[in-house]
Amino acid sequence: MVRKKIIILGSTGSIGTNALYCVDASPNAFEVIALSTHVNVDLLLQQAARYRPKAVAVTGRPLSEPEKNDLKSLDIRFFEGEAALVDMLHDKDFDMLVNAVVGAAGFMPTLAAVDKSVDIALANKESLVIGGEIVMPKVKEKNVRLLPIDSEHSAIFQCLMGENYADIEEILLTASGGPFRTFDDFKHITLTQALHHPNWSMGKKITIDSATMMNKGLEVIEARWLFDVPVEKIRIIIHPQSIIHSMVAFHDGSIKAQLGMPDMRVPIQLAMTYPKRQPSAFPRLDWTTLKELTFAEPDFEKFPCPALAIEALKTGGTAPAVLNAANEIAVARFIREEISFDQIPALIEKVLLAHDFVSQPTVEDVLGADQWARKYIGTRV
Repeated sequence: MVRKKIIILGSTGSIGTNALYCVDASPNAFEVIALSTHVNVDLLLQQAARYRPKAVAVTGRPLSEPEKNDLKSLDIRFFEGEAALVDMLHDKDFDMLVNAVVGAAGFMPTLAAVDKSVDIALANKESLVIGGEIVMPKVKEKNVRLLPIDSEHSAIFQCLMGENYADIEEILLTASGGPFRTFDDFKHITLTQALHHPNWSMGKKITIDSATMMNKGLEVIEARWLFDVPVEKIRIIIHPQSIIHSMVAFHDGSIKAQLGMPDMRVPIQLAMTYPKRQPSAFPRLDWTTLKELTFAEPDFEKFPCPALAIEALKTGGTAPAVLNAANEIAVARFIREEISFDQIPALIEKVLLAHDFVSQPTVEDVLGADQWARKYIGTRV
């Protein structure tokens, strides 16, 4: 059996460690070529010693001399700095990129992988949020398989297997509603409360995005580009149990849904092993204990972030890049407890209103808008 050569970017985060779990579950299926981290070098070194990749990358701080010596002793090449991920991708031969980088930093690595015509298992939704208009034409040109890791987009992908996209009436993007669905006072929400998701175990940034429901707004943008459907055909629906991961309604009245336990390893493994479905020991859904599946409309007055994202998508051009950058900074400020939870959408809206958007953007326009938003927040907000 020929092993699939994979690179996992963001290997020390929640998605990355789960991807390595899937490698462990099917050791004859994968060869780990390279790994990366932003700042968690201790864990990266442990992973390097275990999986013996050909290279590693660290983007958030310089490696110390002892750390470099550890890697040299394992005959592992290392890359450092802002361009480390792209440099490493250009340097290595591989079959699949698992892009689990958090935020806009994942955009250029996605483009680099597309240029190499390799399969991409995409957890970095920001690649499509800020640059879907650029990425997707290249994906089609290079005949790249872009496989979603987000549970919702994996569900939609599975519902559309064997279907004609022209038959889609509506994509139903499910959302748990987060921990504050029944809250009335958002001003005094603490960081500890916001980091406690009722159903999913995720990294800090995406957990906060789920609490504000910005994550669902970003997922609407991602779905628009992944499945080539207009935003008017994408509908957010609250489903607190997180058992139905998303649905697709067709114009003959049929609806297909994908169900399963809320376990990120399931969509990660599917993306990594596609087109095969690898057997797993993941927990199964017990229908006899499942009491109810409930649904509700989202409240965009209470949770304005998804509406901001949808409006940015409709505006197009560099608007989603500005939205994403503003959100990244706002969430980081909340995590540092510099702003309150209810100030997150207000900050994002202020930045969006201040930006002069560029239509039909180039890569440079997207990166420039991202940097403009970060600088604007740093000096004006």
